[in-house]
Amino acid sequence: MKTDSIIVTSIIITVLNIAGSTGAYPTWTQKADVPTARSWLSTSVVDRKIYAIGGVGGLQKVEEYDPATDTWIEKADMPTGRVFYACSAVDGKIFAIGGDTQWPGGTTIATVEAYDPATDTWTRKADMPAPRGALSASVVDGKIYAIGGYHDHNGSYVSTMEEYDPATDSWTQKADMPTARSWLSTSVVDGKIYAIGGEGALERVEAYDPVTETWTKKADMPTPRSLHTSVVDEKIYAFGGNARRGGAPTSTLTQYDPATDAWTVKDDMPVRMLGVATSVVGGRIYIIGGTSVPFPFSPYLSTVWEFIPAPEFDFNGDGVIDAQDMSILVDHWHTDASRYDLAPAPGGDGIVDVQDLVALSEHLFEDYRIIAHWMLDETEGDVAYDSAAENDGIVLGNPVWQPEGGQVRGALEFDGIDDVIIADPVLNPADGPFSVFTWIKGGAPGQAIVSQQGGVNWLQADDNGALMTELTKSGGRRTGIPLYSETVITDDNWRRLGVVWDGTDRILYVDDIEVARDALAGLDSADGGLRVGSGNDLAAGSFWSGLIDDVRIYDRAIVP
Repeated sequence: MKTDSIIVTSIIITVLNIAGSTGAYPTWTQKADVPTARSWLSTSVVDRKIYAIGGVGGLQKVEEYDPATDTWIEKADMPTGRVFYACSAVDGKIFAIGGDTQWPGGTTIATVEAYDPATDTWTRKADMPAPRGALSASVVDGKIYAIGGYHDHNGSYVSTMEEYDPATDSWTQKADMPTARSWLSTSVVDGKIYAIGGEGALERVEAYDPVTETWTKKADMPTPRSLHTSVVDEKIYAFGGNARRGGAPTSTLTQYDPATDAWTVKDDMPVRMLGVATSVVGGRIYIIGGTSVPFPFSPYLSTVWEFIPAPEFDFNGDGVIDAQDMSILVDHWHTDASRYDLAPAPGGDGIVDVQDLVALSEHLFEDYRIIAHWMLDETEGDVAYDSAAENDGIVLGNPVWQPEGGQVRGALEFDGIDDVIIADPVLNPADGPFSVFTWIKGGAPGQAIVSQQGGVNWLQADDNGALMTELTKSGGRRTGIPLYSETVITDDNWRRLGVVWDGTDRILYVDDIEVARDALAGLDSADGGLRVGSGNDLAAGSFWSGLIDDVRIYDRAIVP
């Protein structure tokens, strides 16, 4: 495959000369309305068809949607009308679990019924151990995990999780979710269940591993809410919802990457939506029904939206789109892997081929989610330009531009006395995962490379000349303790330094090798501007004496 990659790469320039643009992403398209307007319904997919079942306004109604023809067909009613329930598909059958018989009012039930699309029939199954409504359910290895909710509509939220095995029609108690909640959403990525949001824990994310039967706290959502989620290409998309019971629906769309434990805010949805159901067919997410108004949430919607997420070109997640990503795409040549089916836009054509190579090549050498990049390649002047955004830095003192003296083209030479670059705020360390990488040469113990006004020194040499960071959390078990490495960086050799906060660990890198790591419960908040070439307080002895080149900041955890 490596040989194939080299061959394909060699013809990309020729292909680009005859190929057009891959088109714009993401895309929202309104499709044929569901026949029955409804909210707080559930949907499941069998054989690439979506089944919209129950909900306020629908209750017993079942309707089948075929995305290929954009048509709806009415199916056999569910025997027990319900709302605020969960459904999941296993081995071609859909299981409707728990819920309330109606809303407002109604009774919370433990009833389980299975629908077989092949025969258009329903069958009663073993009840849940106790009634539950406003729960969520996800499938791992053929087992359904029913999570959270309440036992009574007027009662408190629960953290209960029970496993249903369709093969034996039996229920088993499993480890409770750490945080009790209802109206949550759950999604599965790489065999783990992610419980997201919901009343009682609007911003909370917790992951369950069925193999070890353990829960792990994950990065909170940036926007607290009850909502619904779907997974495409191992990313979780969270749609709309509301931030309080009875509150107004939102149009917020966020994406969670389990690999990096990081959230990204996306462009808003076309309309505000709450109480929707979502399902995925062929890498496209279908958002069905719901409401766009606050309590009492009427009228209900019959709208269906098709959402095609923007493709992720950085396949290996290293922060740059390069030949490695091209090789990964070629390894999936002539398959139908939707992750690599990038073109034609939107949504690809069902096969990984030369069109997808062209689409990828149009983004080669882009830094993924880089939010500031000072190349320091200028030849003169008092401005260090930011090539990624608008965070141009002011050059103070009299540092010397070295157009040919950098590790990546040019660099800037600091005198260790008063030379510094001052830039506007780029990020707040407390807001979530981020990474900082730069090249340096020279320096002396105690000197800083990157710092934040009103904050701390992000990258500096300690009293022995080894790399350290003062990024820390006050008031925790490790209050105010810097992270030290044993790797000396002031030896007058070019060194690539990095500090990464991934949401749970702070990590130091030298020459792309991890040299120190520890766990920390968050970082202190600071919103001051950045300083390159000095400490955060501009103190004597903190100014860098040497070269600095190619300073990059990402709003994600980068693994070099």
